[in-house]
Amino acid sequence: MIKEKSIDINNLDDLMQEDGYNYSFTPSACEACGGHCCTGESGYIWAKYKEIEQMAAFINLSIEEFATMYLRKVKHRYSLIEKQLAPDNFACIFFDETIKRCTIYPVRPLQCRTFPFWEQFKNDEEEVRKECPGIV
Repeated sequence: MIKEKSIDINNLDDLMQEDGYNYSFTPSACEACGGHCCTGESGYIWAKYKEIEQMAAFINLSIEEFATMYLRKVKHRYSLIEKQLAPDNFACIFFDETIKRCTIYPVRPLQCRTFPFWEQFKNDEEEVRKECPGIV
């Protein structure tokens, strides 16, 4: 479970921490980041049915419309589609390049909500620091 921990009584920033990880994350870094976690190599942005329902409702589409426009099926799972920004640079379909932010942030999938506390980074703090300027 992700825990928030205040690091300053003057309310400078709140740090997020998770058991088993040797780093903390400051969400305030997202403001200046430019979307490093939403862009990069092509991959999968997994979404479960309940999340798909919430995303569809958030943008006022039926689940069927949402699925047709924004999902790709990968075996028995669903991933949000990506858009290509450059030859080796992709972004989530909901990443707005102008404002450098997620346009469905309140209903983003669990995969997005748990970043940077992914299992693959648990023992690789150096790699997560390359990916996320909010690591402290």
